[in-house]
Amino acid sequence: MGSVISNYIVIVSISGVLSVLLALFAYYKKTDFLGIRAFVISSCTSAVYTFGFALELSGETLEEMNFWIKVEYLGMPFIAPASLIMVMHFVGLESLIKKGMRAALYIIPFITTLMVWTNDYHHLFYKSIYLRDNTPSPLVDVVMGPWYIVHGSFTFGCLLAAICFMLWQWNRMKRVYRRQIVTILIGLSLPTLGSFLYLMGLTPYGMDPVPIIMSITSTLYIWAILSRGMLTAAPIARENLFESMRDGVLVTDRSDMLVDYNRAAADMIEGLNSSAIGKPLAQLFLNAGKDALSYVMDAEPLLREEREVAWNKGDDICYYQIRSSPVQKQEGYLAGQMIMLIDVTERILLQDKLRQLATMDSLTGIYNRTYFLELSRGLLVQAASDRSSLSIILLDVDFFKSINDRFGHQYGDQALQHIVQVCSRHLREGDLFGRYGGEEFVICLPDTSLKQAAQLCETIRADIEQSVLYTLIGSINVTASFGVVEALSPEATLEELLSEADHALYSSKRNGRNAVHLSQRSEITLFMPI
Repeated sequence: MGSVISNYIVIVSISGVLSVLLALFAYYKKTDFLGIRAFVISSCTSAVYTFGFALELSGETLEEMNFWIKVEYLGMPFIAPASLIMVMHFVGLESLIKKGMRAALYIIPFITTLMVWTNDYHHLFYKSIYLRDNTPSPLVDVVMGPWYIVHGSFTFGCLLAAICFMLWQWNRMKRVYRRQIVTILIGLSLPTLGSFLYLMGLTPYGMDPVPIIMSITSTLYIWAILSRGMLTAAPIARENLFESMRDGVLVTDRSDMLVDYNRAAADMIEGLNSSAIGKPLAQLFLNAGKDALSYVMDAEPLLREEREVAWNKGDDICYYQIRSSPVQKQEGYLAGQMIMLIDVTERILLQDKLRQLATMDSLTGIYNRTYFLELSRGLLVQAASDRSSLSIILLDVDFFKSINDRFGHQYGDQALQHIVQVCSRHLREGDLFGRYGGEEFVICLPDTSLKQAAQLCETIRADIEQSVLYTLIGSINVTASFGVVEALSPEATLEELLSEADHALYSSKRNGRNAVHLSQRSEITLFMPI
């Protein structure tokens, strides 16, 4: 036997061993890839084909070699359809793989195998089989029959369809997954090219190069499974689900480095693109604002709790609900974190609007009566607990009905807004300011004595008197009357204080308006500024 043929047999045998190892490795590998069964079938049938071919090459007689050719066809016809099914799972076309389609893909290989084993009776696969002349060792040559053409066309069609499916998904895949596509494309393209060269008679001694090529593709597959996570899941099928999610998803490793993201996350986070892969999560959140950054910096990844944060997005502020959950390998150890970003901006803004409607006066923008009373009761309880002072001011716009009657309600509304603007510039942070009703306003001043409240009232009263309201119909002079009370007893209720302040306010109106009167245990006094 020639040394070239001997070397060929050794390499083909190694290819068969690699195919067996690949089938066993894929069979026992824990995975959620639905195409793993088709991959195992492809590897097993490849092993049958290559071992049968090696034994064919080692045969000495035409009868012996003809038998091993029949053994080859127990495996070879099934390789291409099994590979096509595996690729369809890989690209997320599982819905097309029905029982009927699977049966249709395997029916021609079954017929081919039957044709080969019964060829001596009908010669539909091989018209003739004979030993080739002028070769260093006995080699078989054949004359193709009609079913050989059907079998060859079907095989090339399956491989070509699988290649087209992979190329179709190329631009849809992130760079990190394209290595798996390249691996599978090589595994499909090289045997297809080898078969083409064989049919064209361009191979040494006319021998089939595909079994040798399979040693290369099997090695490549084993390397990809061990180093690239191939067959752990279907990345493109995962991509279809991952990219269709409306919520943003970020995946990090155990060092909080970004390893993956979906399209929704890229739309939600400025600057998120493929160059961010491998960078710290904190760097990604840096420009999002202190709320987002604190989520990353304040806790260990496993201890992060669900949180709603304000997120800077250009000139706008969005609100994201951030959830974090561990990513674990099937072996149980922690591989990283999955962070989900849910856009709750619309809900937050709606809640803010509803809260504003429930707590704020729509005309003036200050607290409405109900919310003012609620907050003031809390301050009153706190003042009693701390034994600190607290004062209440009631003020009423003088001759407000006359303003409405003379100028119209539109200018009456402007007068109320004018009063609020003047008062607001004299109030401290922590003071409460509300619309008590109609043209009447109320102020709650924590840590403020009666004298201090009276001085503030006089300042506001003078400012209102001196601040002319300018309108389209001319200037309008507005004044206000004030009543002031201090909570002298820890048992005093807000209703009692408001009643005393109202008495003081009534005294201001009864004594000429545009004045400040104080109430202390029903003693009404006129405050005269120093």
